[in-house]
Amino acid sequence: MKLLLINPNISDSVSALIGAEARRTAAPDTEIDVMTAPFGVAYIETRFEALIGAYAAAQLAAEHHARFDAVIVAAFGDPGLPGLREALPCPVTGLSEAAMASACLLGQRFSIVAISQRIRAWYRETVEHAGLLGRLASIRGLDEPLADIGHVQGDQGERLVALAERCVADDGADVIILAGAPLAGLARSLRGRLPVPVVDGVSSAVRHAESLVALQPGKATQGSFAPPPSKPHQGLPDSLARLLTQR
Repeated sequence: MKLLLINPNISDSVSALIGAEARRTAAPDTEIDVMTAPFGVAYIETRFEALIGAYAAAQLAAEHHARFDAVIVAAFGDPGLPGLREALPCPVTGLSEAAMASACLLGQRFSIVAISQRIRAWYRETVEHAGLLGRLASIRGLDEPLADIGHVQGDQGERLVALAERCVADDGADVIILAGAPLAGLARSLRGRLPVPVVDGVSSAVRHAESLVALQPGKATQGSFAPPPSKPHQGLPDSLARLLTQR
Protein backbone atom coordinates (compact mmCIF):
# COMPACT_ATOMS: atom_id res chain seq x y z
CA MET A 1 0.00 0.00 0.00
CA LYS A 2 1.25 3.48 -0.89
CA LEU A 3 0.00 6.62 0.87
CA LEU A 4 0.62 10.20 -0.23
CA LEU A 5 0.61 12.77 2.58
CA ILE A 6 0.42 16.35 1.32
CA ASN A 7 1.56 19.17 3.58
CA PRO A 8 -0.37 22.21 2.23
CA ASN A 9 2.15 24.52 3.92
CA ILE A 10 5.71 25.34 2.88
CA SER A 11 7.46 24.19 6.08
CA ASP A 12 9.89 21.35 5.35
CA SER A 13 10.50 20.94 9.08
CA VAL A 14 6.82 20.18 9.59
CA SER A 15 6.86 17.73 6.67
CA ALA A 16 9.68 15.92 8.45
CA LEU A 17 7.53 15.62 11.60
CA ILE A 18 4.61 14.36 9.49
CA GLY A 19 6.76 11.74 7.79
CA ALA A 20 8.32 10.49 11.00
CA GLU A 21 4.98 9.98 12.76
CA ALA A 22 3.34 8.49 9.66
CA ARG A 23 6.10 5.90 9.29
CA ARG A 24 5.99 5.01 13.00
CA THR A 25 2.23 4.45 12.73
CA ALA A 26 1.86 2.75 9.35
CA ALA A 27 1.70 -0.99 8.82
CA PRO A 28 5.08 -2.56 7.95
CA ASP A 29 4.20 -2.96 4.28
CA THR A 30 2.78 0.57 3.83
CA GLU A 31 4.96 3.03 1.92
CA ILE A 32 4.75 6.67 2.96
CA ASP A 33 5.55 9.66 0.75
CA VAL A 34 5.29 13.23 2.10
CA MET A 35 5.17 16.21 -0.25
CA THR A 36 5.40 19.87 0.74
CA ALA A 37 3.46 22.68 -0.93
CA PRO A 38 5.64 24.58 -3.41
CA PHE A 39 3.91 27.85 -2.47
CA GLY A 40 1.84 29.22 0.39
CA VAL A 41 2.45 30.01 4.06
CA ALA A 42 4.46 28.49 6.89
CA TYR A 43 1.33 27.34 8.71
CA ILE A 44 -2.39 27.91 8.21
CA GLU A 45 -4.37 29.95 10.75
CA THR A 46 -7.07 31.63 8.66
CA ARG A 47 -9.70 30.88 6.05
CA PHE A 48 -7.77 32.72 3.34
CA GLU A 49 -4.56 30.83 4.12
CA ALA A 50 -6.60 27.63 3.97
CA LEU A 51 -7.80 28.64 0.50
CA ILE A 52 -4.19 28.97 -0.66
CA GLY A 53 -3.27 25.65 0.97
CA ALA A 54 -6.21 23.91 -0.67
CA TYR A 55 -5.03 24.97 -4.13
CA ALA A 56 -1.47 23.86 -3.37
CA ALA A 57 -2.78 20.49 -2.18
CA ALA A 58 -4.95 20.14 -5.29
CA GLN A 59 -1.97 20.73 -7.57
CA LEU A 60 0.19 18.14 -5.83
CA ALA A 61 -2.66 15.62 -5.69
CA ALA A 62 -3.45 16.09 -9.37
CA GLU A 63 0.19 15.59 -10.34
CA HIS A 64 0.96 12.55 -8.20
CA HIS A 65 -2.17 10.67 -7.06
CA ALA A 66 -1.96 8.00 -9.77
CA ARG A 67 1.02 6.37 -8.00
CA PHE A 68 -0.79 6.03 -4.67
CA ASP A 69 -3.63 4.05 -3.11
CA ALA A 70 -4.87 6.95 -0.95
CA VAL A 71 -4.18 10.63 -0.33
CA ILE A 72 -4.04 12.43 3.02
CA VAL A 73 -4.34 16.19 3.41
CA ALA A 74 -1.77 16.59 6.16
CA ALA A 75 -2.96 19.79 7.82
CA PHE A 76 -5.58 20.16 10.50
CA GLY A 77 -8.67 21.78 9.03
CA ASP A 78 -8.27 19.57 5.94
CA PRO A 79 -7.98 22.38 3.34
CA GLY A 80 -9.46 21.23 0.04
CA LEU A 81 -10.52 17.79 1.27
CA PRO A 82 -14.14 17.74 0.01
CA GLY A 83 -13.08 18.88 -3.46
CA LEU A 84 -10.29 16.33 -3.67
CA ARG A 85 -12.74 13.62 -2.62
CA GLU A 86 -14.89 14.59 -5.61
CA ALA A 87 -12.06 14.61 -8.11
CA LEU A 88 -9.67 11.82 -7.11
CA PRO A 89 -10.37 8.16 -7.91
CA CYS A 90 -8.76 6.97 -4.65
CA PRO A 91 -9.77 7.46 -1.00
CA VAL A 92 -8.92 10.86 0.51
CA THR A 93 -8.90 11.83 4.18
CA GLY A 94 -7.39 14.55 6.34
CA LEU A 95 -5.96 15.11 9.80
CA SER A 96 -9.00 16.76 11.37
CA GLU A 97 -11.56 14.36 9.88
CA ALA A 98 -9.52 11.33 10.94
CA ALA A 99 -8.71 12.69 14.41
CA MET A 100 -12.36 13.47 15.12
CA ALA A 101 -13.39 10.02 13.91
CA SER A 102 -10.87 8.47 16.30
CA ALA A 103 -11.98 10.72 19.15
CA CYS A 104 -15.63 9.73 18.65
CA LEU A 105 -14.63 6.09 19.10
CA LEU A 106 -12.93 6.89 22.41
CA GLY A 107 -15.36 9.18 24.22
CA GLN A 108 -18.46 11.33 23.95
CA ARG A 109 -16.97 14.85 23.94
CA PHE A 110 -13.58 15.93 22.63
CA SER A 111 -11.49 19.08 22.97
CA ILE A 112 -9.01 20.43 20.45
CA VAL A 113 -5.68 21.87 21.59
CA ALA A 114 -4.28 24.22 18.95
CA ILE A 115 -1.10 26.17 18.29
CA SER A 116 -2.70 29.66 18.25
CA GLN A 117 -5.74 31.67 19.26
CA ARG A 118 -6.49 32.93 15.73
CA ILE A 119 -6.80 29.41 14.38
CA ARG A 120 -9.73 28.50 16.65
CA ALA A 121 -12.47 30.07 14.49
CA TRP A 122 -11.44 28.05 11.45
CA TYR A 123 -11.15 24.87 13.50
CA ARG A 124 -14.64 25.38 14.94
CA GLU A 125 -16.00 25.70 11.41
CA THR A 126 -14.18 22.48 10.51
CA VAL A 127 -15.93 20.69 13.37
CA GLU A 128 -19.25 22.19 12.30
CA HIS A 129 -18.79 21.04 8.70
CA ALA A 130 -18.16 17.53 10.04
CA GLY A 131 -21.49 17.66 11.89
CA LEU A 132 -19.80 17.20 15.27
CA LEU A 133 -20.37 20.48 17.12
CA GLY A 134 -22.55 18.63 19.61
CA ARG A 135 -19.53 16.55 20.61
CA LEU A 136 -17.07 19.44 20.85
CA ALA A 137 -16.23 20.35 24.45
CA SER A 138 -13.82 23.20 23.64
CA ILE A 139 -11.01 24.54 21.52
CA ARG A 140 -8.06 26.02 23.38
CA GLY A 141 -4.94 27.52 21.81
CA LEU A 142 -1.55 28.95 22.66
CA ASP A 143 -1.63 32.70 23.21
CA GLU A 144 1.90 33.74 22.27
CA PRO A 145 3.77 34.04 18.94
CA LEU A 146 5.55 30.95 17.65
CA ALA A 147 9.31 31.35 17.24
CA ASP A 148 9.73 28.32 14.96
CA ILE A 149 6.84 26.26 13.64
CA GLY A 150 9.03 23.16 13.41
CA HIS A 151 9.92 23.31 17.13
CA VAL A 152 6.53 24.03 18.71
CA GLN A 153 6.57 20.75 20.61
CA GLY A 154 9.89 21.51 22.25
CA ASP A 155 9.25 25.21 22.80
CA GLN A 156 5.63 24.98 23.94
CA GLY A 157 5.20 21.39 25.10
CA GLU A 158 4.39 22.11 28.75
CA ARG A 159 1.96 24.90 27.81
CA LEU A 160 0.18 22.49 25.49
CA VAL A 161 -0.08 19.96 28.31
CA ALA A 162 -1.53 22.63 30.61
CA LEU A 163 -4.14 23.54 27.98
CA ALA A 164 -5.10 19.88 27.63
CA GLU A 165 -5.47 19.54 31.41
CA ARG A 166 -7.81 22.57 31.45
CA CYS A 167 -9.89 20.99 28.68
CA VAL A 168 -10.44 17.97 30.91
CA ALA A 169 -10.90 19.75 34.24
CA ASP A 170 -12.86 22.81 33.10
CA ASP A 171 -14.55 21.78 29.83
CA GLY A 172 -15.42 18.14 30.48
CA ALA A 173 -13.44 16.65 27.59
CA ASP A 174 -13.35 12.86 27.35
CA VAL A 175 -10.69 12.91 24.62
CA ILE A 176 -8.00 15.42 23.63
CA ILE A 177 -7.10 16.07 19.99
CA LEU A 178 -3.68 17.66 19.51
CA ALA A 179 -4.38 19.67 16.39
CA GLY A 180 -2.08 20.39 13.51
CA ALA A 181 0.82 18.83 11.68
CA PRO A 182 3.39 20.73 13.83
CA LEU A 183 2.19 18.60 16.78
CA ALA A 184 2.60 15.29 14.92
CA GLY A 185 3.87 12.66 17.34
CA LEU A 186 3.26 14.67 20.52
CA ALA A 187 0.29 12.50 21.52
CA ARG A 188 2.60 9.49 21.53
CA SER A 189 5.03 11.17 23.93
CA LEU A 190 2.21 12.36 26.23
CA ARG A 191 0.58 8.95 26.60
CA GLY A 192 -0.02 8.39 30.32
CA ARG A 193 0.53 12.03 31.30
CA LEU A 194 -3.09 13.07 30.76
CA PRO A 195 -6.14 11.48 32.43
CA VAL A 196 -7.99 10.93 29.11
CA PRO A 197 -7.06 9.48 25.71
CA VAL A 198 -4.98 11.72 23.42
CA VAL A 199 -5.41 11.62 19.63
CA ASP A 200 -2.94 12.59 16.92
CA GLY A 201 -4.15 13.64 13.47
CA VAL A 202 -1.31 12.14 11.44
CA SER A 203 -1.43 8.70 13.03
CA SER A 204 -5.23 8.65 12.84
CA ALA A 205 -5.21 9.66 9.17
CA VAL A 206 -2.67 7.00 8.24
CA ARG A 207 -4.59 4.22 9.95
CA HIS A 208 -7.96 5.36 8.59
CA ALA A 209 -6.49 5.63 5.08
CA GLU A 210 -5.13 2.10 5.33
CA SER A 211 -8.56 0.88 6.41
CA LEU A 212 -10.31 2.66 3.54
CA VAL A 213 -7.96 1.12 0.99
CA ALA A 214 -8.41 -2.34 2.49
CA LEU A 215 -12.22 -1.98 2.54
CA GLN A 216 -12.29 -1.18 -1.21
CA PRO A 217 -15.56 0.79 -0.92
CA GLY A 218 -15.49 2.06 -4.51
CA LYS A 219 -15.66 5.58 -5.93
CA ALA A 220 -18.87 7.62 -6.08
CA THR A 221 -20.28 8.05 -9.58
CA GLN A 222 -23.47 9.74 -8.40
CA GLY A 223 -24.40 11.99 -5.51
CA SER A 224 -22.55 15.00 -4.17
CA PHE A 225 -19.11 13.37 -4.37
CA ALA A 226 -19.39 12.25 -7.98
CA PRO A 227 -16.60 13.65 -10.21
CA PRO A 228 -17.11 17.25 -11.36
CA PRO A 229 -19.07 17.52 -14.63
CA SER A 230 -17.22 18.27 -17.86
CA LYS A 231 -17.25 21.91 -18.91
CA PRO A 232 -14.98 24.43 -20.65
CA HIS A 233 -11.97 25.64 -18.67
CA GLN A 234 -8.82 27.62 -19.25
CA GLY A 235 -5.58 28.65 -17.59
CA LEU A 236 -5.26 25.54 -15.45
CA PRO A 237 -2.07 23.49 -15.02
CA ASP A 238 -2.14 20.38 -17.22
CA SER A 239 -2.46 18.09 -14.19
CA LEU A 240 -5.60 19.84 -12.94
CA ALA A 241 -7.07 19.98 -16.43
CA ARG A 242 -6.58 16.21 -16.79
CA LEU A 243 -8.19 15.62 -13.42
CA LEU A 244 -11.25 17.59 -14.51
CA THR A 245 -11.70 15.49 -17.64
CA GLN A 246 -10.84 11.99 -16.43
CA ARG A 247 -13.75 9.63 -15.75
